[in-house]
Formats: sequence, structure tokens, C-alpha cells
Amino acid sequence: MERTEYSELPQRGWPDGERIRADETFETKKDAEVWLSQVEADLSRGDWRAPDVGAVNFRIYAEKWVEERELAVRTVDLYKHLLRLHILPAFGTLDLDEITAPRVREWRAERLRTTKAKTTVAKAYRLLKGIFETAVDDDLVSRNPCRIKGAGKESAAERRIATVAQVDALADSIGIRWRLMVYLGAYGPMRPEELAGLRRRDVDLDNLVISVRVAEPERTNGKRAPGETKSDAGVRAVVLPAFLRKEARQHLAWFAEKGPDGLIFVGEKGAPFRRTSFGRKWRRARAAAGLPDGFRFYDLRHTGHTLSTRSGATLKDTMVRAGQSSEKAALIYQHSDEERQRDVAAGLDDMVRAERSKHHSGDRAHHSEEPTGS
Repeated sequence: MERTEYSELPQRGWPDGERIRADETFETKKDAEVWLSQVEADLSRGDWRAPDVGAVNFRIYAEKWVEERELAVRTVDLYKHLLRLHILPAFGTLDLDEITAPRVREWRAERLRTTKAKTTVAKAYRLLKGIFETAVDDDLVSRNPCRIKGAGKESAAERRIATVAQVDALADSIGIRWRLMVYLGAYGPMRPEELAGLRRRDVDLDNLVISVRVAEPERTNGKRAPGETKSDAGVRAVVLPAFLRKEARQHLAWFAEKGPDGLIFVGEKGAPFRRTSFGRKWRRARAAAGLPDGFRFYDLRHTGHTLSTRSGATLKDTMVRAGQSSEKAALIYQHSDEERQRDVAAGLDDMVRAERSKHHSGDRAHHSEEPTGS
């Protein structure tokens, strides 16, 4: 018997008054009517999707997804990097509705097996999941194919803490032009992009206060991207411990650019410092200070947090000092004003001076015990 194909819906009312072609053919009119009844049931529940609605190329959708979001420039760089190296090679030629949960599981397993980089794969998975969350909201797919529990979580290693002696060793080894940057990273504690944006007008030597107003992160193309701090709390006044007065005065006199808008930190040739060139100096200084390879400049902030807490600072005090914020913290923790920040800086000053004194006393005792020879 000749097969009859009923590929279009019978004459019924459809969304937007369109006549929708089914994505399959039927041998009999009865089969078509059964299918049609199922579609009508989906319509009544609000679950119906046109057969070709998910036929949107993933690459095009993902790149547009990044463009449409208000993201920090470093985040844009990260997302484009993750798409280019990890996501688009697997899914770039597919439509949204062709990317299934099994395909996502296979992709993640392959990335983990090939790269051995759990943290990077977790970031890539979170990005993929976020893109599909929007696709679900846009009614382009009915369900997010990223359903692996815990796949987007990063198991960060415990943050390292440097001792006062190690911070001093880092500052001594990195060179006189950059030693203040090490101290501000630890005892500010300021982010690298905040240090990059500091200018002379931001430094009040009389009161030992640095005003953090902007951030200037360096993009992957090497260009600086002046902009706002990481959060509103990032705009703050940092009271420095008194032992940094001499360091700050000398640095301003010897290395900072002239004029109120002059950058505080510039390279030997007068250009703003670069992550690549500074990174080489950092690695050499880190080795000289006896710190492990994994110790990052950013870990100096954790050192500052820890020392401030030990000197009597509350959690809110350290949050204000470091420019950290969250809605939950804003509701829970009480205000920390500048006077309290001066108390924290004074406690930090006392602690560092005491640690230095013990360290130097130990050196003297060690040398006095060495044999003089005969």
C-alpha cells in the first residue's frame, strides 16, 4: 500500500497564526492526529516548542551571549579563552538542540583526561551551563544539558601565608623599584589592578592614607583597561602601618611619575608595569625568599588578612581594608570607620615590628654561636 505522508499540521490555530510544519512524517492520518493531540496538550501546558526552534548555531549564540553581558574586561578575556580552547572545538558546529546531556558528559570527561586541569575544566563547564541557562530562558531549548552535579565547582588549594620575614625577603629580592608594591600587596592589602591604577594624588603621606579609586587590569593583549574597582567596596581609604612611611616617601621621590596624575608604579623605561615583565622578577624573588612555586602575588592579600586578624581586626575590619563586600556581609557586619582602620593599622605595625625584632635577634644569636676558629 502506498505510504501517505502527513507532514503539515491539520488546519488548527497555532501561535502567532503561523502554519507549522511537523518535524516528522506519518504513514496514516490517524498517526498524524495522535501526534497533533500531543502537541495540543503541550500547548495547553505551555510546554510546546516549534520543531526547529533550537536550530541555532551554538558558536553564534555563545559569542553573542558574551557580547551582550556587562562583564569586566578580564572576565570577557577569560570567557573568550575558554570558548576558543575548550568549548567551541567540541560544540561550535552544532545547533543548540544538538548538544545533549550525554555529549556534555563526554566533552567534560575528554577535557579532564586531556588537560589534567580540573580548575579550568570547571570554569569552562560553568560557562557552558550559563550559556544554556539563557538558552532555556529564551525558549530555544527545553532543558539545560549541563546536569553533572558538582562539575562547576573548583577545589581551590589552601591559600598560602607568608611570614613577615618572607615578605621582607620578597621586597628585598624583587628590587628597590618594586619593593613598595610587595608591601602594599601584603599590608594594604591591595589587588594588582588597584596598584596599577594608583597615582600621586591618591597618596597622603602626612596621614599615611592611600585612596583606592580605580582599577587598571591588564588584558591578555597586554593593553591596560582603566575602570572601576572590583566592587563598590573597592573604593576605599587604606591606612598604612607606620613602618611603611619611609618606604612610601622614598618610592615617591625616586620612582613615581611627576605630577598629581603621575603613576606610582612604572617600569625602568617609564612605561606602566606589565604582568609579564613583573612576573619574571616575582618568580626570581619568590625563589630567593624560599617560598614555593605556587605562591602568587595575590597570596600576599591573604597574608595581610591573616596578620590583621591576629592583630585584633574583626572580619568587617579586614573586609573594609581589603575592599571586599557581599550582600550577606553588608547585612551582618557592623560598620568599620577610618578611626577603627587606624587601630588596625597600628596593631599591624606593632606585629610586624615585633616579628622583625625577633627575627633579627635570632640572627644575632645564631652568629654569636658560630665558631671563630683558631
